[in-house]
Amino acid sequence: MAARVQRLSRSMLKTLRDDPADAETLNHKLLVRAGYVRRTAAGIWSWLPLGKQVLENVTRVVREEMDAIGGQEVLLPALLPREPYEVTGRYEEYGDLLFRLRDRKGGDYLLGPTHEEIFTQVVKDQCTSYKDLPVILYQIQTKYRDEARPRAGILRGREFTMKDSYSFDVSDEALAASYALHREAYQRIFRRLGLDFRIVSAVSGAMGGSASEEFLAPAPAGEDTFAQCPQCGYAANTEAVTVTVPPASPDGRPAVEKLDTPDTPTIEALAAHLGVPASATLKNLLVKVDGEIVAVGVPGDREVDLGKLAEQLAPAEVGVVTAEDFTGRDDLVRGYIGPQGGMAGKAFRYLADPRVAPGTSWITGANEEGKHARNVVCGRDFEVDQYLDVVVVEPGDPCPECGSGIELDRAIEIGHIFQLGRKYADAFELDVLGQDGKPARVTMGSYGVGVSRAVAALAEQTADEQGLCWPREVAPADVHIVAAGKAAQTEAALDAAERLAEAGIRVLVDDRAGVSPGVKFTDAELIGVPTILVAGRGVKDGLFELKDRRTGEREELPLEEALARLKPAAG
Repeated sequence: MAARVQRLSRSMLKTLRDDPADAETLNHKLLVRAGYVRRTAAGIWSWLPLGKQVLENVTRVVREEMDAIGGQEVLLPALLPREPYEVTGRYEEYGDLLFRLRDRKGGDYLLGPTHEEIFTQVVKDQCTSYKDLPVILYQIQTKYRDEARPRAGILRGREFTMKDSYSFDVSDEALAASYALHREAYQRIFRRLGLDFRIVSAVSGAMGGSASEEFLAPAPAGEDTFAQCPQCGYAANTEAVTVTVPPASPDGRPAVEKLDTPDTPTIEALAAHLGVPASATLKNLLVKVDGEIVAVGVPGDREVDLGKLAEQLAPAEVGVVTAEDFTGRDDLVRGYIGPQGGMAGKAFRYLADPRVAPGTSWITGANEEGKHARNVVCGRDFEVDQYLDVVVVEPGDPCPECGSGIELDRAIEIGHIFQLGRKYADAFELDVLGQDGKPARVTMGSYGVGVSRAVAALAEQTADEQGLCWPREVAPADVHIVAAGKAAQTEAALDAAERLAEAGIRVLVDDRAGVSPGVKFTDAELIGVPTILVAGRGVKDGLFELKDRRTGEREELPLEEALARLKPAAG
């Protein structure tokens, strides 16, 4: 089947020599400079012809692999009523991330950030018996989230293209099978796209559910930090990294000793005053959880990861206390708070990192201005109400699997899979008639691929100093033919383009008149089609220059040989 020839002389394409002033990341700079996207508003992007082709190529790969596991494609509305999201509590949980609007009759609506509720209602309406299951439904659609700080071009926008799919099964075993199908399909998708990726353990957050894994594409522009162990291969989002500390015995520990420590409200000042490492001190951070003051205890040399804390306490709202919160609380001495002496469990609920294990001894605040206490032992002098992994993970922390030091890297989230279980089925009473003739509660999985994010991730991972460098599967063309300038060269370029197109090879040909060869060559490198064919001075002798965009290798060949090389390459 003949392919299409795209002639730049007839295309809307404007490339830029300079980076956009507001661009911070590689994908943002290059996608704008190469004419793939243009900014419409903060976090809102228009996909121009070349960009739309790349987006559609990614979409095609996703669709083919979803169809291969039995997925059925649907298209649900982006404009959604408020009520289903109130049933699950997510109308409030999403908070300011939701785009909320009201129709002329006063009805409340939102722009869909994700569609678990609506898919659940669809299946409740359509499936009544276990014989109707399992079923996998998916859609590829625009999602909307009101990001406070849209950044990195299309990487973090307020509208974005996403594939979301949902599995519906009658047993936990069947859900595990559907989850495995998606996991394998995602690996095929990302390999076909040419992405370097990692599969890491993750937390479910507002999605709910149990098992959860992310697919991350390592890149400096990534917003996620993940941990990996070079020894055993363990990998996890830092929010999912856990630590286990064996308890020690508090027996035989010295008694609590009160110390005069004037002007030491910070860990740094305290450690310097006493001549001890910060790791010997206990930091007690006060936060508000749904308005209630709660203390979080961590070793003094570690920081509390507020995002991690919020994830683990969701759907409760978490915030840091302010000076005003100490007003009227004489029991809370700012800078000198400790959990001992009846404070933990009474003055505040006490949460702690597992490193604050039973039997461990600390230097901490004595709950008096200018005083600290030494030999404060967990399990003897205070109790922990709840242990949570809440510290910021650092390089060298022990691997949860083998104990070796972990490494940290930045990455772009390109996919996320969840075993949701029955959270949404319970909310909407999604039952089918079971094999025993009794109602059976359906169990669900939720699976997302960031389609537009995958485009950004590919740009980040494959670009070089000259510009974009697409894998053939997603590139807007297989071959970019450059006519160096003269009429004979343009004629030869167009002839070669037609012959390649007849063989099913997608061709972009730069036949623009009045544009210098230097500009054309620069644009070809910037646009990033994997193979460049140059119709230059050699065409008078029947020779073309063939260049591999990735490796930079080039050679001069007769047209017939060049065509023979290109045909199998596109297959």
